[in-house]
Amino acid sequence: MANAVFLTIHPDNPQPKKIQEAVEILRNGGVIIYPTDTIYGLGCDIHNTRAVERVCQIKGVKPDKVNLSFICSDLTHISDYAKIDTPTYKVMKKALPGPFTFVLDASSRVPRYAGSKKKTVGIRVPDNRIALELVKELGNPILSTSIHDEDEVLEYSTDPELIYEKYRNLVDAVIDGGPGNNVASTVVDAANNFEVLREGAGDIEEYL
Repeated sequence: MANAVFLTIHPDNPQPKKIQEAVEILRNGGVIIYPTDTIYGLGCDIHNTRAVERVCQIKGVKPDKVNLSFICSDLTHISDYAKIDTPTYKVMKKALPGPFTFVLDASSRVPRYAGSKKKTVGIRVPDNRIALELVKELGNPILSTSIHDEDEVLEYSTDPELIYEKYRNLVDAVIDGGPGNNVASTVVDAANNFEVLREGAGDIEEYL
């Protein structure tokens, strides 16, 4: 595989041409690494099964076992992908965009990868303009997983140039949106009284 494209995009003013270039890669089944409001993410179009399989291969997990999240641009279309009641929606509306992954019961529109029996989906709306513009331009959510190992955050997960060195033969594009953070999102089980499944950058108590 050829070296990945390295795209530098200004986080406060994402250049439309560069956003379009990254989105074309996604539409063509590509895998990209991009910034969020926490750590850098590894992602692809949720509807491209082969791309999803590549993401899982890079992470070293099986598609039917992996916990994957969808990056959405806002909550407008959230009911397309998740079952959500009014109280939960109100909490999410206050907390997002922000450093949270909300685990919800998946709707029938969520793709079942490799025969996955998973009935939940993680929903993220990161407070990062690059990630949000990518989703808006693509027209549907981006499947997302963090690039770092779950047990430890290494230097390469925050420095875009080091990320590129590590992943340039595995992905199709790395977006440099400036230094990333080294704390992942807080994962909240929205279907179970907002139980915190993983402590991270956000404090859900502030929004309950």
